[in-house]
Amino acid sequence: MNLTSEQKKTVLASFLGWTLDAFDFFLLTFLLTDIAAEFGTEVPAVAKALFFTLATRFIGAFFFGMLADKFGRKPILMLNIVSYSVIGALAAFSPNLGVFLALRALFGVAMGGEWGLGSSLAMESIPPSARGVVSGILQCGYPAGYLLAAVAYGLLYQQTFAGYTLGWRGMFLLSFVPALLVLFIRSHVPESPAFVDAKAKVKPGLIETLEKHWGIALYAVVLMMFFNFFSHGTQDLYPTFLKKQHNFDAHMVSLITIVANLGAITGGLLFGALSEKIGRINAITIACLIALPSLPLWAYSTTPVMLAVGAFIMQVAVQGAWGVIPVHLNELSPGAVRATLPGFIYQAGNLAASYGGPYQAGIAEAPGSSYSYALALFAGVVAVCIIIVIRFSPEKRGQLMTVTD
Repeated sequence: MNLTSEQKKTVLASFLGWTLDAFDFFLLTFLLTDIAAEFGTEVPAVAKALFFTLATRFIGAFFFGMLADKFGRKPILMLNIVSYSVIGALAAFSPNLGVFLALRALFGVAMGGEWGLGSSLAMESIPPSARGVVSGILQCGYPAGYLLAAVAYGLLYQQTFAGYTLGWRGMFLLSFVPALLVLFIRSHVPESPAFVDAKAKVKPGLIETLEKHWGIALYAVVLMMFFNFFSHGTQDLYPTFLKKQHNFDAHMVSLITIVANLGAITGGLLFGALSEKIGRINAITIACLIALPSLPLWAYSTTPVMLAVGAFIMQVAVQGAWGVIPVHLNELSPGAVRATLPGFIYQAGNLAASYGGPYQAGIAEAPGSSYSYALALFAGVVAVCIIIVIRFSPEKRGQLMTVTD
């Protein structure tokens, strides 16, 4: 993969933007039980924060994407990163559950913009032959952020500073860290060449573009609904599953989650690169097929070692499929709205899948049920659905990317 220095910096900035965005999001998944205890409620009530975050992400994808299609990818990406950093940190000062849920909903708006901006900036800045590999790298930002959250939770959560235990509020203050990335982007990352070339040209608007391409947009939203069920259904409640069903302490939960995310990074890099050889559709299909035989090991093992092995394999499959999505959605999207449409499609699918966390928690905590059953049910059904739906997708590997195509 031959990239110039500027192209490498662009990919790095896009990767880090998504990594730190995911870090802020996944901090919550380790803290559900603690927040529930402080506010005197149950885990499903706090899990609604996952719903609100996912449900509002499409607003941010639309808002920040429209700004980026008008003013450029780079300045709006910087604005977006500052927004999610500040709002994420404000959750540390929530006086009650209502305020906490409202702040997480606002965080979802800010979080929703980053993926579309980062992926369009990167995909428009690199040669077509590098897109598969870069797609896997970009999507690995999500599990990398999860891994960072797991490390931070394991190392810092129980630490005492000046006589005070950091706790869940202190963990949310770490959300300020991503804002530092803006300094790097401002100094080292150029604007998308495709956007610069198209500045003086007349481009169709979002509504006009959707009227011409409504079929593929609707199909892609359904596809992304299943993809979001796949990722969030295997990730968001997994730390809670390890704590509540297996009674593991923070250190063990952190270790198993780290192993899972190493699997996710492996899968994203492997299948992103593989998609350049066998096509986007085939790579996604194979990744989803791997998830099915791993279900018993992942959800029903009883020892930490076997649970970690199962989690590693499951996340190879989940994020292997996801590793193809940045390039696939950008190749399917018309250039005039590439900063808006892929992110909007992704987050509209998130909206459709947004109640999965509370629903899954309700199944897990129902009398006679378990987290094992809820996790396995979601992962198995959704993997089969993706395998079926992805076979109807157009294959656009190597599609020319301009802003006026």
